[in-house]
Amino acid sequence: MNEPEVPEPERPEPERREPERREPERLWEPAADWLTSTHIGRFTAWLSSTGRGNFTGYDDLYAWSIADVNGFWLAVWEFFDVQSDRVPTTALASPVMPGALWFEGCNINYAEHALRHRRDGAAIISASQTRSTSVMSWDELIDAVGRARAGLIRLGVVRGDRVAAYLPNISETVVAFLATASLGAIWTCCAPEFGTQAVLDRLTQVAPKVLFVCDGYRHGARDISRTDEVATICAALPELQATVHVSYLDPASHAPSGAIGWADLLAVAVPVEFDRVPFDHPLWIVYSSGTTGLPKPIVHGHGVLLEYLKALSLHGDLGPDDRFMWFTTTGWIMWNYVVSALLVGSTIVLFDGDPGYPDLSTLWRLAERERVTSFGAGAGFFMNCRQAELRPARRLGLSELRTIGSTGSPLPPEGYRWIADEFGPRVMQSSISGGTDVCCAFVLGAPNVPVWLGEMSCHSLGTKVEAFDEHGHSVVGVRGELVVTAPMPSMPVAFWGDHDGSRLKSAYFDTYPGVWRHGDWITITERGSCTISGRSDATLNRGGVRIGTSEVYRVVEAVEGVVDSLIVHLEDASGVGSGQLILFVALAPNCAVVPVDAIRTALRSNLSPRHVPDRIHQLASIPTTLTGKKLEIPVKRVLLGARPDDVASRGALRDPAALDAIANFVDEA
Repeated sequence: MNEPEVPEPERPEPERREPERREPERLWEPAADWLTSTHIGRFTAWLSSTGRGNFTGYDDLYAWSIADVNGFWLAVWEFFDVQSDRVPTTALASPVMPGALWFEGCNINYAEHALRHRRDGAAIISASQTRSTSVMSWDELIDAVGRARAGLIRLGVVRGDRVAAYLPNISETVVAFLATASLGAIWTCCAPEFGTQAVLDRLTQVAPKVLFVCDGYRHGARDISRTDEVATICAALPELQATVHVSYLDPASHAPSGAIGWADLLAVAVPVEFDRVPFDHPLWIVYSSGTTGLPKPIVHGHGVLLEYLKALSLHGDLGPDDRFMWFTTTGWIMWNYVVSALLVGSTIVLFDGDPGYPDLSTLWRLAERERVTSFGAGAGFFMNCRQAELRPARRLGLSELRTIGSTGSPLPPEGYRWIADEFGPRVMQSSISGGTDVCCAFVLGAPNVPVWLGEMSCHSLGTKVEAFDEHGHSVVGVRGELVVTAPMPSMPVAFWGDHDGSRLKSAYFDTYPGVWRHGDWITITERGSCTISGRSDATLNRGGVRIGTSEVYRVVEAVEGVVDSLIVHLEDASGVGSGQLILFVALAPNCAVVPVDAIRTALRSNLSPRHVPDRIHQLASIPTTLTGKKLEIPVKRVLLGARPDDVASRGALRDPAALDAIANFVDEA
């Protein structure tokens, strides 16, 4: 059968390049033997041995991966021995976006690949401030998933049903997810720190048949019950047919009336089986932050496993000898990223609790105790460690650690410097940027690419990332819109309930037809490295000069006494004036007065006079989501007169009252 003809999207004009700037300091260099000592090296050598090409380094490998999309992804499939009902001959049958068709006719199952690494040793190490650390071997994990799968079948779960969880980052959550995936059912999860409305905003859209819940959890020294919240959530989900209760805060607690206990779900030992499903069959539903309306329910297919195999093995250099830990909750896409390390046979180290309790060394002590080889967290965590003058490598050793990753927001150069000074050249830094929308990273690091101060090292293999200027032309060396001009296997297959695809198209493809617009500012250097400078939809357009918010935060949060900040631009009503820049800051406990002069001086000298805010106002806490995303657009809407409850769900905020302080500021102004 002939492949359908797909019209080529209109291509932008040839890229503009600025004169090459001086290369930043190199903080880390690849090992001389990377070709034999790393997974990307072995992949490169294998490509040569199979006649696919001779590649001398990352640049030519990347160039091939985006020039020959079919060849690259077929090679990934073969190299990682993806199990399917048939051997594919075409990776990308239709390259149109949205609606790309990947690996047609190839049925796979994510859980089958996550559980095929049966071997001695731990599969999951689960540390918690609620209960003692537990270790689950690969045999125990496989057995538990088989039991949970059988339990879900008894509850009537079949392919396509939604199974939801209101659970923390513990081993039971991983087991429940893998059991769901093994059936071809669809997983979705909310972290228990989410408030009732935030959970219902998400789950009422997808109508789960089964809901996993817990009785509560401990955050630091504080016990937090979730009994009332669970009752309210269950009562508000009319399609819910069963609730499974995990006794977590109180091990002696019993399942509430009408629910079944975790042990009852796992009561029958049954060998695990896997229902293979089409490549784009829904695997999980994840959610946008919900700060500008109801959270978008983003559906990803089982094909995301290909993206994770590539990212975690080739870029992250993870394999069966590694222990992978990234601080996250189940409400952040990094949970999916961590769990996916099972696909490459790594041990995953989970943590549930307050990373700052009893102090900022908590995660580092866990990493040392469990011999973690790859450690990650949000950029804010590393900046807090720097500000606290922590010395984890010197005081704890962390001799097994080879890689440190960061994400959530751009890591400032000072963060890169702190990691480099603390851990030296033996540890590679990998600052990554991607998102919930694609479940993975657009730009990140690789073990055969240097790390430059303040820069993300490279584009992800097979991912055609570009920067577009205001005319839609590709540019290098200057900031532009982050776009992806060719399909990725992990792009969403749909938004749940978006039957005609109009919401998906509007979210990513309306600005540049046939091209994914992500909503970030990116600068791509001549070296292929990148910097991200904030959300393009929260741009500070000051007098015609576009300013990235992350540039401001980097300078402001380096001022002594400032621990967090948020800036918005209110345009002049006439459209002629420069409008107002309003900066909000949160201060350290020992700082009683906002250092206004120091902030203004730092911005003027480090950036420009245009970056100096018209007003600076102190807040007890900066409005952020539970994952630390600053609410720039909702804050702007409140400043323009919207009610806090109309711009964000309180249950999705780290401090539910934070936006009220913005509203009070408006009333007092």
